[in-house]
Amino acid sequence: MRHSFHPSILREYDIRGTVGRTLGPDDARAVGRSFGTVVRRRGGSRVAVGYDGRISSPMLETALVEGITASGVDVVRIGLGPSPMLYFAATPAARALTPEVQGGVHVTGSHNPPDHNGFKMILEGAPFFGAGIIDLGRIADEGAFASGNGRVIEAEAQGNSIIDAYVDCLLGALDGIDKAALERLRIGWDAGNGAAGPVIAALTARMPGHHALLHANVDGHFPNHHPDPSVEKNLTDLRAAVVRGKLDFGLAFDGDGDRIGAVDAQGRILWADHLLAIYAQDVLQTLPQATIIADVKASSTLFERIAELGGRPLMWKTGHAPIKSKMKEIGAPLAGEMSGHMFFADRYFGYDDALYAAMRLIAATVRSETTLGAMRDVLPQRVATPELRFAVDEARKFAAVDEVARTLAAEGIGFNATDGVRVDTSEGWWLLRASNTQDMLVVRAESTTAEGLSRLLAEVDARLAAVGLSRE
Repeated sequence: MRHSFHPSILREYDIRGTVGRTLGPDDARAVGRSFGTVVRRRGGSRVAVGYDGRISSPMLETALVEGITASGVDVVRIGLGPSPMLYFAATPAARALTPEVQGGVHVTGSHNPPDHNGFKMILEGAPFFGAGIIDLGRIADEGAFASGNGRVIEAEAQGNSIIDAYVDCLLGALDGIDKAALERLRIGWDAGNGAAGPVIAALTARMPGHHALLHANVDGHFPNHHPDPSVEKNLTDLRAAVVRGKLDFGLAFDGDGDRIGAVDAQGRILWADHLLAIYAQDVLQTLPQATIIADVKASSTLFERIAELGGRPLMWKTGHAPIKSKMKEIGAPLAGEMSGHMFFADRYFGYDDALYAAMRLIAATVRSETTLGAMRDVLPQRVATPELRFAVDEARKFAAVDEVARTLAAEGIGFNATDGVRVDTSEGWWLLRASNTQDMLVVRAESTTAEGLSRLLAEVDARLAAVGLSRE
């Protein structure tokens, strides 16, 4: 039987929609059947499936599993957890619990609103995105599904715990770190009522030091704040807890545990490019001259800092799948993007895992023998906007960016077209790009002064007005 997806849900690097409007169990079943078909075409026979803490996730996971098994592919169910735990389940490190798994699908709405949900996929150790997702839509539209009777295997049925194995792996990031120094640390952890909460509780129970957990119970209504640590207001509870509790720093996570945020002892936010600079300093100690990737939204100070430390900075497209693919292509040990996705391929698997990133941040601060705030202050202070997002019709967002690019080219103004348009000026830079996960355009700008930043934003607004759009 053929199935047509709502055209808005097949995104560049995942599948995502609004439950009850553009996404439902029939779609989940078709995703499973199509993905299973691709797995079989590549000679595979088994995948792992997990889901996050959203209210709709169990329903969608059930339908997804039905679709995969109907294609003749076995499913290893790992249950509720963060997306990185699903990725971990598909690695050789988890083979005792998930034998012969060729890939995986996680049901998750990530950082999106509570009524959104979707699917992230990996296959043969690589992200499944772009042309792969288009192919899923084609298979479903044509009804070209493989058929069979796959089995369902519960990963916990043998009495072994995926969470325990995952936590064991995460703790490996602290190997060789001075235990006495770890004992002195006081850290806050805000799970945002997302799927990472149970793993954080299990992880911190086995770690030295004092750990204050916030919103660690899973609740798909997200009653305390929205789980997106790249948005300042979502860090209010963590900032207050760190200052009130005299903690060394605080860590925050998104709904499916693949984005990290952080604040220092004063409650100051460390944005993702601050964090990536700290990680770069740590990684380049053992891998000098390594290439380190950051997305087009990152500060110019980050790229300068990587070069200053002896590394090779590379600007690349925003998105967890493009970043992971580029890392694998060139053998980069570290990458990150402004949304809070951090990727480690030195001593880890190269995918975005905020919990592992948290452990590496702890290790980096101990190795540096200084505070997180002091490491932040090494970077030159620039004035920058956060990500400024505004709604634009799905059919319009990419076209608008293309129109701005054509105008810039016609005027002889140079720009970086890696992902959208990033324009350097004597006062800083500005960026305009289309979101791949939402019906939005994204603007970011950075300058050495507040006045310069205002002028950059005025230029962006003028460019938008010329194509009939406004950020208001």
